[in-house]
Amino acid sequence: MKLNEWLDTWLNTYVKHKIKPKTYFTYQNTIRLHINPMLGHKDLLEMNAEIIQEFMNSKIEHGNLVNGNPLATNTIFVIKSILKQSMDFAFKLGLIHKNYFSCISLPRKIEKEVDAFKLEEQKAIEDYCLKSNKSNYFGIILCLYTGIRIGELLALSWNDIDFDRKLLFINHTVSHVKKNGRFYTLLQEPKTKSSKRVIPIPMNILSCLKKIQKQSKSVFLITTKNNGIVSVRSYQRTFSRILNKCNINHKNFHALRHTFATRALESGMDVKTLSEILGHKNATITLNRYSHSMLNYKILTMNKLSKMLSI
Repeated sequence: MKLNEWLDTWLNTYVKHKIKPKTYFTYQNTIRLHINPMLGHKDLLEMNAEIIQEFMNSKIEHGNLVNGNPLATNTIFVIKSILKQSMDFAFKLGLIHKNYFSCISLPRKIEKEVDAFKLEEQKAIEDYCLKSNKSNYFGIILCLYTGIRIGELLALSWNDIDFDRKLLFINHTVSHVKKNGRFYTLLQEPKTKSSKRVIPIPMNILSCLKKIQKQSKSVFLITTKNNGIVSVRSYQRTFSRILNKCNINHKNFHALRHTFATRALESGMDVKTLSEILGHKNATITLNRYSHSMLNYKILTMNKLSKMLSI
């Protein structure tokens, strides 16, 4: 059996029903664009450590299909996941005698430094959104004060807000996937258990949400003119326009989440609480990702501690 035949069987027979649609499309496109062109023609029994290592090295060094530059680290690890899982399963079924992927050497995945907005940039964004008469812009404010992801924001319905208890419930997310050259917007459950969470809503945010709800004709907080779900790409473009209007250098939408986490740490929020609000699996992830953002907080607490010294 050829590798491309096995990957198609593995993905559509054994995996498709267990993973989210967005993950399925990511796997499908990665196999089509990166794995099959170089390895798809090879027999499954040919797949030894040398062949796999040379393939991974080529992707690491010049795997970008547009410019021949090194392939993005995230894509490298998606390729790794696909090959390892599929070869593991082939070994269990007796299709191969050994899974050589355990012999493969890959660079360690390095956590990227987060890119948050400066305080003055945040205030400029807030002022612009609050002065606008477009209720959808308030989604930017909500992200700055809750740390929710863009997909979680766009999936929010009014039923996800408990105005009496002042709580926001993250139950769904919107994904933006490409299939057969067309883009689709999907409403689905969060990818992990920790992503499904409850977030306290600050009082001033709550009062603004009440005003928006009174005027809304949609079940969704952020909505199209036809009261439907706004696509991820559309709202990303909206965010880019806001940054342009505020004369702020472009950052991706996720910078709002990083900004919330940075301000929370600067305000003295403990890491465990922040981790739960962000929906991280554990506090270690939060610590690793935002340790540099804690410098000002560390300086403040060290100065407080030094006041105990009688000099």
